Amino acid sequence: MRLFVILFSFLLFANRTVKAQTDTISYGVIKNMPAFYEQLKQQLTYPEAWGNSATKDFGKWRTEARKTVMECMQNLPPAPKEYDMSVVGTEQRAGYEARKIWFNVSEWSRIPAYLLVPDGKGPFPAIIMLHDHGAHFSIGKEKMVRPFGVSPEISADAGDWVVRCYDGQYTGDYFAQNGYVVLSIDALFWGERGRKEGISYDGQQALASNFMQMGASWGAFINIDDVRSAEFLASLPMVDKEKVGCLGFSMGAYRSWMLAALTDCVKASASICWMNTTEHLMTLTNNQNKGGSAYSMLIPNLRRYLDYPHTASIACPKPSLFFNGAKDKLFPVAGVKDAYQAMREVWESRHAGDRLVTKIWEEKHFFNKEMQKEALEFFNKEMRNND
Repeated sequence: MRLFVILFSFLLFANRTVKAQTDTISYGVIKNMPAFYEQLKQQLTYPEAWGNSATKDFGKWRTEARKTVMECMQNLPPAPKEYDMSVVGTEQRAGYEARKIWFNVSEWSRIPAYLLVPDGKGPFPAIIMLHDHGAHFSIGKEKMVRPFGVSPEISADAGDWVVRCYDGQYTGDYFAQNGYVVLSIDALFWGERGRKEGISYDGQQALASNFMQMGASWGAFINIDDVRSAEFLASLPMVDKEKVGCLGFSMGAYRSWMLAALTDCVKASASICWMNTTEHLMTLTNNQNKGGSAYSMLIPNLRRYLDYPHTASIACPKPSLFFNGAKDKLFPVAGVKDAYQAMREVWESRHAGDRLVTKIWEEKHFFNKEMQKEALEFFNKEMRNND
């Protein structure tokens, strides 16, 4: 009898043990997010945002905030000693000339680009056209400028992409037709700056990892190339250096407001379909949590100090335009509104609310012709009002 009791007690204990193990959480990750992601977000207080920072002089705050961003972007390539631009091809178009050029964007990289120059006597206002990501790496600058002197495959690729994302209109050519010098480069990993072994979607994550293992950041390299490109564009004799702007769609929009924040060489910016907050992007369902494209737009540790709209606000009081789509599944509208409000408070605190244009269109993730027209009108107002 005693043996029976002992065996019964053992089986009862074993059964409870199994049940307890079954009830224990056996995972730490949900849909690529740490199970404690909400707690992580709660620790993001953005202490260097305007209004949170102990610095109350706005000019001093801008300098300090930009320094913080630049420190998070290290290790960076040195600026070129000279641009040494060369023109390797030209094509006359209606009202402007398209040029294929090469120039030194840093001491480490000499890159190809398209430069569009209006007919007539300058100096002209100028726009840097910043291409998107789109998980489409075979072309970069050709998404913004109609290519020439390329293979039929590249021409067809560009033509298809501009229909899918830009309503059939090359934004760079559209601005050149309207009197702007236009520069467009390939971001690292796209087009003629792509992967030697061929296109690989997973290759971007490996590239980003390798940058980080060497104390650097792929996203930061893209941003600093854009800064150096702006400085190069402003140095050209046909460009009015006081009227240099930047424009981009999707990843290009992120690049655009980052560029306006990082350098005062840029006087105005337009950013189409990329603005939100970490609160709304870091969820179980948002595309940002998949990695992939996110790696090209990450600056390590920056979220400890500034969120996206806070970083963009370093550009204040420059004229800045932000468009987003109500049907854009990549950027939740609630996050768009929160980001717009955060920026609005900064621009209005500097009595420059009229210089910040924010609009939510009844549109998906797309840069349609009407949006392009309004972007052109924005730049005309800010950079051609004395013409």
